[in-house]
Amino acid sequence: MKLLTHIKYARSHIIFILGVISSIFLIFELEKNHVYNSSIKSLKSTYSNTLLRPHSPLSKEEVQWAKIAWKYFENNTITSTGLVNSVDQYNASTLWDTSSYLMALLSAYKINIIGQTEFDDRLTSVLSSLAQLPLFNQDLPNKSYNTITLSMADYNNKNTDLGIGWSAIDIGRVMVPLQIIAWTFPNYQPLVKNILSRWNFKMLLKGGQMHGAKYTDGEVHYVQEGRLGYEEYAAKSFQLIGLDVSQAMNYLDYINIIEIDNIDIVTDSRDPQIYTAHNYVVSEPYILDGIEYGWDVISKELAYRVYSAQKNRYLRTGILTAVSEDNIDQAPYFVYNTVFTDGSAWNTITEQGEDASKFKSLSTKAVFGWYVLYKDEYVKKLINKASTLYDPKKGWYSGFYENLKRPNKAITANTNGIILQSLAYKQFGPLLQTSFKHLVK
Repeated sequence: MKLLTHIKYARSHIIFILGVISSIFLIFELEKNHVYNSSIKSLKSTYSNTLLRPHSPLSKEEVQWAKIAWKYFENNTITSTGLVNSVDQYNASTLWDTSSYLMALLSAYKINIIGQTEFDDRLTSVLSSLAQLPLFNQDLPNKSYNTITLSMADYNNKNTDLGIGWSAIDIGRVMVPLQIIAWTFPNYQPLVKNILSRWNFKMLLKGGQMHGAKYTDGEVHYVQEGRLGYEEYAAKSFQLIGLDVSQAMNYLDYINIIEIDNIDIVTDSRDPQIYTAHNYVVSEPYILDGIEYGWDVISKELAYRVYSAQKNRYLRTGILTAVSEDNIDQAPYFVYNTVFTDGSAWNTITEQGEDASKFKSLSTKAVFGWYVLYKDEYVKKLINKASTLYDPKKGWYSGFYENLKRPNKAITANTNGIILQSLAYKQFGPLLQTSFKHLVK
């Protein structure tokens, strides 16, 4: 027991030292590559700390917003398994959606929406189920599961004994709440260990990069996974447990600068036609990096540029802009509203890369994320609009369609989960950092 205690204290210092070393290395690499003096000069700092919202207790209105978000999880928790549906009353969930539920659960507990008994019952149930999930190829969690049966499923929620593969990004995301739980609530460490001890991380990480798996045509294909923004965000949780994600964490490998609404945006230079993956520039990974980790020196700058481009689009067009990927309430049911993707600014596409500009939307979760991170006049305009987009009995809608001029009434775990953790961030600060505070004297 004494050894475990010493390891806990030492680990927090090791993580701090590694973080400092990583920051120094990144700054060195930037200088070495003449980033500040060449075509990538836009990485010079443009934000001001005066723009960052200070942490403060939630107002009565904000508490009510949190309660509306929690309503989703009350309605969509499967009692027998503890899992939560990814979309209202749809009995399927990805690991990303389960992550959103775990972050929502931690946040609801921190801001006193639920008490100790409900928190313990819910957490014990969902962690126990995660430890029982059948794994793709006996290695890692499948991309989707039935929330009632826990069986592996495809994206149409049809059961499949073999599974469809795993997502490195989703696994990186779920490692965030699992680490918060393990550090903040030591009595749950055995349950977290039961989950992670079954996962073969060696299959996921190769040469410092993250790899996903796809099962198609009777064969398993392993592919590098992650593009700028999501790649670095997901890699951070693996880095915290000592895994080699050195290449995934390197912002400089594949960067390109695109000027969008007078802002130099850093985009991923990998061509979707060659690398078979789209290079979305959206709000979500930068918001999650901010509210969970507190940003690093580079992601803080990239996040502000992504936000600023959206603000400038509003100033140019009069259209409130906060874009991210979202479920929508009609076919094709999921779209990416982006600052930039596949060669075009303000592009909206499906997962297959098809045009979906008809469904260009203001994203509710993106609004709440920017609202708790910044405090300028634009976030006030955003929150004034988004704070009306909900059903009091079901939770928050995913957004508001620009062209259709009506709410996007899809209601999801991800939207409501990110809203809850954003509000918890407003009061307590970065959620992963907060979990380490009791370890530091």
